[in-house]
Amino acid sequence: MGTYITFPELLLWLPLLTAILCFFAKSESMAKSIALLGSLLVLGVSLSSLCYTGDAYRTYNAVNYLWLQNIGASFYITLEGAGKILTLLTAIAFPIIFIATNKNSYKNAAAFFGLMLLSECGLMGVFLAKDALLFYFFWELALIPVYFLCSKWGAEKRVQATFKFFVYTFAGSLLMLTGIIYVYLHTTPRFFEDGSQSMHSFAMQSFYTASLTAGAQNWLFWLFFVAFAIKMPIFPFHTWQPDTYDQSPTSVTMVLSGIMVKMGLFGVIKWLIPIVPLASEKYACVVIILSVIGIIYASCIAMVQDNLKKLVAYSSIAHIGLMCAAIFTMNEVGLQGIMIQMFSHGINIIGLWIVIDVIEKQTGTKSLSQLGGIAHKAPVLTILLVIIAFANIALPLTNAFVGEFMMFAGLYKYSVWLAAVAGLSIILAAVYTLNMVQKVFYGSTNTVTEQVVDINWGTKVGLSLIVVMIFIFGVFPQPMIDLTKIVVSGLAR
Repeated sequence: MGTYITFPELLLWLPLLTAILCFFAKSESMAKSIALLGSLLVLGVSLSSLCYTGDAYRTYNAVNYLWLQNIGASFYITLEGAGKILTLLTAIAFPIIFIATNKNSYKNAAAFFGLMLLSECGLMGVFLAKDALLFYFFWELALIPVYFLCSKWGAEKRVQATFKFFVYTFAGSLLMLTGIIYVYLHTTPRFFEDGSQSMHSFAMQSFYTASLTAGAQNWLFWLFFVAFAIKMPIFPFHTWQPDTYDQSPTSVTMVLSGIMVKMGLFGVIKWLIPIVPLASEKYACVVIILSVIGIIYASCIAMVQDNLKKLVAYSSIAHIGLMCAAIFTMNEVGLQGIMIQMFSHGINIIGLWIVIDVIEKQTGTKSLSQLGGIAHKAPVLTILLVIIAFANIALPLTNAFVGEFMMFAGLYKYSVWLAAVAGLSIILAAVYTLNMVQKVFYGSTNTVTEQVVDINWGTKVGLSLIVVMIFIFGVFPQPMIDLTKIVVSGLAR
């Protein structure tokens, strides 16, 4: 334990402290300023940490405090591999969300922005934790603020949507906690310094080496997988998502869709597969088939969807399904693709939600059939949206192309037929995305869209930053590949 503050500590404490400050803000403008400043400081720390990677700088990227010594739990956090990419995504996403939605007004804004930053703290903790009990603590910390954000600031049917969200996620959390306790009791006992009392350990490495029979791994796999599958979500655990995305404040939906779904993917990569490797290999085909069914199912529903928010929600289910399938191929090219795609999908989907937020705020509707001709009124918004839409369907030279190509290559190596079926989603994604662009932005204006004006400076900045990242990581994805090499080589067969 060093005498200086490490990068992981700063990524946790900065959003927590600024969240507390937000709760005491006297005005909405003050709350917005504190939230933006705090998120920018977190981004600065995350970007700085990229200059200190590798074993030579391990002391800057890891910290391990005694926490609950009597039960073998420690406050052990590290910044590495997949966690580094996802903390970077989180750090980038929050300031973009705050900038792009700076004109949105909220009742009791101090509480709203305080809860948003508290959720950021929880997300950071999930991606940093190397102790199972700490991981579970931050898992819940990330979710609880979202319950309040959705139920207090959501749309008319927010209570029903939030209740469904709560039931699903709470059930998943209980399953995961049951699995954590069982594995904990099968870790190698350790002793206190005086040798007087033995204890088990919640440390990640202890979980990796726990004494688990093949039979125990089989049912533990489903405990953990269902918990993570609900959070992603994948078919058939997805039914909470469209309604929650539709009824939540759009800023909260950006966090849910862009970042929070990655908690499930991260859990599979860092916890599920290493803890129960035999069961993961045994049930890989079942999971991939479920994922491919979800890809086609969600894509088909998105094609006939009239609600903009639900269209993007089903689009997200299809993309996440492909990522989940790629993980369970357990070959290097597929796993490398998922690492890149987790970041790219987060950036692109937030861009789509920003555009939807602008349209809903200006027109008062989310219905495609009521919109049209917005390109005549908001040319800058249209140009930026078209680029983001092309990235969403993985057009070459955009960030999503690299990851999606590698995921399909990994799936092809696993099964040609499953890859062929999943490949239909490329065509379906192009159909529903381009159809959305045509119906909303082209054609003639009507009474609903006649009063639309182009986007303000905050939204321009937010969307422009996303477009810049789309092209940078589309042309030069190597930094993302380098960050995750160790994780990929550890999981690949």
